[in-house]
Amino acid sequence: MLTLTVTHTPFMEERNLGISFGSINSGLPKDIVQQIVEAEKIPLKQMEARKGKIEDKKALVGQLITLVENMRGEILKNKGARSLREMKVNTGDNPNVAVSADKNVADPGKYNLEVLQLAQKSSAISNGIEDKDKTYLGVGYIKAVLPNGDTKEIYVDQENATLTGIAKLINADASLGMKATVVNDGKDEDEPYRMMIAMQETGDGNRAEFPYLYLVDGEVDLYFDQEKPAQDAKVKLDGFEIEIPSNKVTDLIPGVTIDLKKAKIGEEISIDITEDVEKIGVKITSLVDNINNVLKFIKDQNTLDDKSDTSRTLGGDLTLTTIESKVRSAVFTPIATESGAHRVGDFGISFERSGLLKFDSAKFEAAISKDYKAVAQTLTGMYSVEGGKSNGFIDLLEESAKSLLNTPNGALQTRKSGLQSQIGNIDRQIVTRQRMIASKEEILKAKFARLEETMSKIRGQGAGLAGMAGPMNPVQQLG
Repeated sequence: MLTLTVTHTPFMEERNLGISFGSINSGLPKDIVQQIVEAEKIPLKQMEARKGKIEDKKALVGQLITLVENMRGEILKNKGARSLREMKVNTGDNPNVAVSADKNVADPGKYNLEVLQLAQKSSAISNGIEDKDKTYLGVGYIKAVLPNGDTKEIYVDQENATLTGIAKLINADASLGMKATVVNDGKDEDEPYRMMIAMQETGDGNRAEFPYLYLVDGEVDLYFDQEKPAQDAKVKLDGFEIEIPSNKVTDLIPGVTIDLKKAKIGEEISIDITEDVEKIGVKITSLVDNINNVLKFIKDQNTLDDKSDTSRTLGGDLTLTTIESKVRSAVFTPIATESGAHRVGDFGISFERSGLLKFDSAKFEAAISKDYKAVAQTLTGMYSVEGGKSNGFIDLLEESAKSLLNTPNGALQTRKSGLQSQIGNIDRQIVTRQRMIASKEEILKAKFARLEETMSKIRGQGAGLAGMAGPMNPVQQLG
C-alpha cells in the first residue's frame, strides 16, 4: 500500500500551494487586448497624419485654382480690343440732351448739333364731356384711316357708349397703333373730360387721319376739335440739316444715341466722344490686382524658415515655379504693334522688388491719352491681313491661365488629381488596416477567453488541493 504524505508547511499556508493569481485568472491586465489593439493602431494614426498633411496641400492647390480662375475671369473681361475699351461723352454744361456711345461701334470725334424741330406724333383731343363714365354718347362706329392707308372700323354698343368705354375700345385694338386717354383738362368745370388720341410712333411716316365718330342718339355730340399732325425732328449736324423720324436718334453718328426730348429749339450742343482712360485704368487695376493675388500666394508659400512645416505647404512646388515663370514671361515679352514693339512696362505695368506687379495709373493714362492704339494693341494684340491676330499681353496671360486650369491635363488640375490619388491610396490602406485590426482584436479576445477558461480550471484544481491539505499540521494517511 502506497502512502502519500502531504506536509502543510508555513510556505504552503502563505502561498496557497505556491500558485499566485492577478486581477484576472490568467494574472494578465484586464485591458490586455485593448493595449495590443492600441499598439496595432499606431501605424493607422501615422497614416491619418500623413493624409492630413496631403489634404492641407490639396486645400492650398484649391485656393490657388480659385485665384487663377479669378485672374482668368478678369482676363476674359478685357481680352478683346472692344471689351477693353470704354468711351466717354462730354456735352459740356448742357443737361437737356442725353448722349451715349456704344464702345463697340463708336469712334472718338467732335460734333456740333443744333436742334431745329422736335419730332411729334399725330394726335387729337375731343370736345369736353360732363361725365366720363355716365354721359351717354350714343351707339354707332368709329372709322380710322391708318398710316398705311388701311381703313379700320370699331363698333360702339350701348355698354361702351361713354367716354371711358370708347377709349377702352380704341385701346383694345392694337392694329390701330393708337392710344386713347381720358383726361381732365381743368378748363371747363361743367364739361372737364376729354379724350386724347395719339399715334404710338412719331415722324412723317406715321401720319394718321383721326377717327371719324358716327354716333347716334347720344346726350351730347362727341367730336375732335383740335389736332396736331405728325412731324420729323430736324437737326443740324456740323452745319448740315438732317430730318429724323424720332427724338431718339441712333444712326446719326455711328454708335451714338442722342435723346432730343428735352432739347431746346435753336440750341447748339457740342458733343465730344473720347476714350474713357479712367475707366480703362480701373479695368487694368483690377486685372493687376488679380495677378498679384496669385503671385502673393506663391510668395507666401515659398517664404520658409526653421519653423515652416514644408510637408503641409506648397513651398518649392514645381507648379508654383511654372505659374510665376508664365506671368514673368508675359510681362517681359515684346508685343508687336503698328507703332513698333512694346512691353507692358512701357505703359506702367512692371515688377517691384517684392516680386509683385505695380500699376502706375498716371503713366498708363498718359500713354493711352497720347496713343490709344499702341496701348490697346500691346494689351490685346492686333489683326493683320497676312497673319491674322497676334497675341497681346492679355492673350499671353489667358493662354497661360487656360493651360494651368485645363481639365484633365492642366498643371493645377494634374497637381490636384495627384494629391487626391494619394489621399485615395491612404484611405484604402486605412480601411485595410482597420479590417485587419478588427479581425485581430476578435482573435485575441477569443484566445484570452480560452486562456481565462483554462486558468480558471487550474485555479479550481489548486483550490481543491488546498482544501485536501486542510489547515492542520499532522500527516494524513491515504490508502
